[in-house]
Amino acid sequence: MIEDTVIGSIEQQEYTINMGPQHPSTHGVLRLVVSLKGEIVTQVKPHLGYIHRGIEKMSESMTYPQIVHLTDRLDYLSAHINNHALCLAVENALQVEVPERVKYIRTIMDELNRIASHQLWWCSFGMDLGALTCFFYGLRDREYILDIFEESCGSRLLHSYYTPGGLMKDIHPGFQKRVKDFIKYFRKVLPEYDQLLTGNVIMQERTRGIGNITKEEAISYGFTGPSGRGSGFACDVRKHHPYALYDKVDFQEVLYHEGDSLARYQVRIGEMWESMKIIEQLIDNIPEGDYSAKMKAVIKLPEGEYYQRVEAARGEFGVYILSDGGKTPYRLKLRSPNFSNLSAIDLLARNFKIADLIAIGGSLDLVIPDIDR
Repeated sequence: MIEDTVIGSIEQQEYTINMGPQHPSTHGVLRLVVSLKGEIVTQVKPHLGYIHRGIEKMSESMTYPQIVHLTDRLDYLSAHINNHALCLAVENALQVEVPERVKYIRTIMDELNRIASHQLWWCSFGMDLGALTCFFYGLRDREYILDIFEESCGSRLLHSYYTPGGLMKDIHPGFQKRVKDFIKYFRKVLPEYDQLLTGNVIMQERTRGIGNITKEEAISYGFTGPSGRGSGFACDVRKHHPYALYDKVDFQEVLYHEGDSLARYQVRIGEMWESMKIIEQLIDNIPEGDYSAKMKAVIKLPEGEYYQRVEAARGEFGVYILSDGGKTPYRLKLRSPNFSNLSAIDLLARNFKIADLIAIGGSLDLVIPDIDR
């Protein structure tokens, strides 16, 4: 659609174009309706629902162990962490204390999941900006983690490894050695990410001062995760509402205050270092014991309302359960970090160039199935 304000002057013509609904990485379907004057973005309207599956409604007819399999299908790059949120909500409602061994394994798995997610974000972000080599580096390193997951969970992406009360099965006998080998390897190669992309002058020019959002605006829009912490908003659930073993380990909440695309990028790089630090503190101290608490064959939550939040790779993921005392939830609501982070796309992109919209979208690290649900 073209609206002529001054005939013959293309700078004064307003164009409305569609970006999508075909996603450039084909891992989710988002349509952005972008209004332009020349190359300058005047408005961005996201259109959702292309892969909506009704997961919250489906959950009303499923038992709690069955719902675990649906949480995988939200932010599939945070599958372990999403599983963790639902399991914690059920365990807290039943006042079940899981074995210490389970807490150690879950925390390690969560942080491996966070690293793997950030690796895929980094390689895709570089590719979006034209640095194709990043894609090969990031996927190369992510394979180490996926192999570890496959060995213990039987799956590389959608794990469903956590169950209410514990784990589906115990870790593989070689789990600890494989994890330690990976940490030793990744500590050496993570600096390559900075050499290849972070310090690249083109990348710096395309991200510094692009897609700015202040701390106050980030809070107002519900920004969480690396996107919020890139604006100085201290919102790490692991720090402020600790669960599992996060109150027992030493790690830093990575904060930058610039609020631009580069700051959001730097937060994720920093978080990979912190995740390795957390894993190193736990991996040699996994206690012996059961990998699950004793649970009833049919799980029924007491009548009431329950909420559990966790720190997924993209921000705060929350599970709200309204129980009427049955074996299925009366209502289930999911708090998606990606939905809130996407809500500010118009603010972030307005008055920047359309090429900047690619960098801004990449810096948010959106996973669309988590938005549509």
